[in-house]
Amino acid sequence: MQFLVIARDGTDAEAPARRAAARPAHLENARRMKADGHLIIGGAMLDEAGTMIGSSMLAEYPDRAALDAALAADPYTVQGVWQSFEIRPFRIADL
Repeated sequence: MQFLVIARDGTDAEAPARRAAARPAHLENARRMKADGHLIIGGAMLDEAGTMIGSSMLAEYPDRAALDAALAADPYTVQGVWQSFEIRPFRIADL
């Protein structure tokens, strides 16, 4: 099952530093997810000034519980970068 995930960072003064500290481990995790066939595409969401304020991704997991477990284990969640999620079932159009 495919999912659209929007993960928003905290808005406190320390949020950018938490993101920077967790980023290398998060990217390594994203590479594993991609290699395992779970991450279809993902990237940072930016504000108007180009500052990273969250992430979005298309992911494929057998069910929502598997996705939730993967998100809970991601360094951005573990280290308090992501503060809220919007998750929707998704289907890539067959064009």
